Amino acid sequence: MNNETFTELLSSVQEGADILRGRRPPSRVFDINFQDVKAIREGLGLSQHQFATLLGISIDTLQNWEQNRRKPRGAARTLLLIAAKHPETILDILKSS
Repeated sequence: MNNETFTELLSSVQEGADILRGRRPPSRVFDINFQDVKAIREGLGLSQHQFATLLGISIDTLQNWEQNRRKPRGAARTLLLIAAKHPETILDILKSS
């Protein structure tokens, strides 16, 4: 690695650290407009127990999402986005289980 590339990489890492520590705002923010979790679940025709089991979460977690006390993250968020856009895929998975 040459000096110019190293300097650029080091600057980038320092900028990321400053953003994480709140010393600097991020240059861009991705805000995904998330759909109503309860509407997604009801659209699939699933009970809270069934939906929580499908997502691998507790019913308490699901209820927190449905009541907007918490927001889904990580893989569960991705599964919810898939369920919202392609409910037939989720229902097909349930049938084959």
